[in-house]
Amino acid sequence: MTTLITRDELAKEIEAGSVIVLDALGGEYYAKAHLPGALALVEAEVESKAPQLLPDRTAAIVTYCSNPACANSQNVATKLERLGYTNVRKYREGIQDWTEAGLPVES
Repeated sequence: MTTLITRDELAKEIEAGSVIVLDALGGEYYAKAHLPGALALVEAEVESKAPQLLPDRTAAIVTYCSNPACANSQNVATKLERLGYTNVRKYREGIQDWTEAGLPVES
């Protein structure tokens, strides 16, 4: 199972620019709102897009989706780990938790 990251830890890492954040919802959801600096990467595109999007397999990466009931973030994280990415974490609570805490999003 992928290591979890808390909202506070993630906010600090985004602020520091020390993490690559991946929105596992993609499409209209990504266009409507995503975490600051997040890149869209959905499960179906991991194998084809990850090598170009994420050339450093040791980089700090965090996946997220809508909330704990959404499996997309775990599915993307699992595929990345199978491709050899070694520092993947998951923000299980997702964008719902982020926005409810009043933190900024981009669109």
